Amino acid sequence: MKQSIRCKIKTISHNQAAARSRRDKPAPLVRPHPVVTIGELMSIKSEDWLTAKRKYRLTDLQIQMAMELGMNSRKFGSLANHKQEKWKAPLADFIEELYYKRFRKE
Repeated sequence: MKQSIRCKIKTISHNQAAARSRRDKPAPLVRPHPVVTIGELMSIKSEDWLTAKRKYRLTDLQIQMAMELGMNSRKFGSLANHKQEKWKAPLADFIEELYYKRFRKE
C-alpha cells in the first residue's frame, strides 16, 4: 500500500520574500569616493604630458599646442608613426599641422 504524503506549502508574499533575501545577504561594503584635489589632478595630468613629451620626443611648444588643441596625451601612441607608415606624418609634424590649420597661426 502506498501512502500519500501531503506537504503543507507555505505561501509568502513578494514583499516578505524580498525582506528575507535582504536579511540573508551581507551588507555591501561602502567605500568612500577618493577625494582628489585640483592640485593633485593637475599634477597627474602634468605627469602624463611629461611622459608623452619624453616618450615621443616633443618640444615644449608642441606639447603646448597639443594641450590647446585638447588632445589626450595618453592617445599619442595611436597617432605616432611607430610602424613607419608612409602616409602618416610624424607626431610632432602632425600636431603642428593641426594647430596651424585650426588657429591659423605661424
